[in-house]
Amino acid sequence: RGASWCSPLSPLHQFLRRQQVLQLYRKILRAVREVPAEADRRYLKDWAREEFRRNKDATDEDAIRMMITQGNMQLQELQRTLKLAKS
Repeated sequence: RGASWCSPLSPLHQFLRRQQVLQLYRKILRAVREVPAEADRRYLKDWAREEFRRNKDATDEDAIRMMITQGNMQLQELQRTLKLAKS
């Protein structure tokens, strides 16, 4: 059997990937709450919601991995910007 339980479309793999995506989404929304200007907060929240909604049916593992990486980089950039704004 080997590593067949972790084939790209296995239910376990899909579940774990979904958890990873939801965790990223929650982290982004949490960071957006820290944005001081209400208009900016609303814009970023709408942007995040739309990005995740637009890509919710993605199935290509490489594309999903790339989107998660990009999302994490954007989250880090937002967190850096917020930290600079507070200092």
